Amino acid sequence: MAKRNKLTERQKRQVGKNLRKKLSQKSQDISDDKLGAEQHGRVVGRFGQHADVRDDAGVVRRCHIRRTVDSVVCGDHVQFRALEVEEETIKGVIEAVIPRTSELSRPDFYDGIKPIAANIDQIIVVSSLLPAFSSNIIDRYLVAAEDVGITPVIVLNKIDLMTEDNKAEIHEALSNYQKIGYSVLQVSGKTQVGVQQLETLVKDKVSVFVGQSGVGKSSLINALMPEANELVGDVSETSGLGQHTTTSAKLLRFAKGGELIDSPGVREFALWHLPEEKIANYFIEFRDYLGGCKFRDCKHLDDPGCLLREAVENGAIAKSRFQNYHSIVQTMEEQRPSFSTLKRK
Repeated sequence: MAKRNKLTERQKRQVGKNLRKKLSQKSQDISDDKLGAEQHGRVVGRFGQHADVRDDAGVVRRCHIRRTVDSVVCGDHVQFRALEVEEETIKGVIEAVIPRTSELSRPDFYDGIKPIAANIDQIIVVSSLLPAFSSNIIDRYLVAAEDVGITPVIVLNKIDLMTEDNKAEIHEALSNYQKIGYSVLQVSGKTQVGVQQLETLVKDKVSVFVGQSGVGKSSLINALMPEANELVGDVSETSGLGQHTTTSAKLLRFAKGGELIDSPGVREFALWHLPEEKIANYFIEFRDYLGGCKFRDCKHLDDPGCLLREAVENGAIAKSRFQNYHSIVQTMEEQRPSFSTLKRK
């Protein structure tokens, strides 16, 4: 039997585009006389050209998405119509998305700016001691949160793995965030330490859990909601990296009040879609010094009269945060796709 050649990335995108077009056309085949009256629903999961919608009575239906609807993400409030006679899997059609009060997005090399969740009150930035604690990843999420104006909370998971060797370093890093006003919580999904405090933080709010693969987002949600039974994965023994157990965002009702959104993990949260000049302002402790440097175009490196660098030297700004700022700015330019790449999608 002949060996099949692997599809190129461009061919994969075209196949996906053709499939989405077919699915979208299929949704248009559902005539109005087969549908009931419009009603309100909440998107609890998105799967290709379909979305799971929970109505006000708590019934969840898998719905087609009309071609006229630009974007549907987990957490959206929508107007949908249920099929009078349900098909085997499809049970309704989303007609419109109600304007969002908030939205968390991240850039995708092939899809442009990709929304992750909508209508959220706070972002739970989950880090852990395994696969590895990274203040750089935390700072990337904090920048994203500052950009959209959504309150972030830093949660360090798996503290049962803390040792005498790494305790001082971790405590110093967390202390730096607390000093500048961020809420920080240390928890363990395994031993339940800190879970009660986490319950208080998420109660009566819509919270999205974000973080690298393997930091334990799903484990924490299971600790908060044992009935959720979220799929949990281990960190790879060969690569030391987390496994992608959550493949699409899903919204869960928290019995004690509020809602939780479990988002897919990413290796690195890119920020190349943001204007570079805004990044410094999203490091909140930098704000008192911005605009006061000797030169207007100061890059905050070795520039004479740089107030940011002086603040680092005086201990007013944490050196790690200053380094992470420059790391983010550098990788933004390296990761930003060319215009022709974006145009091709």
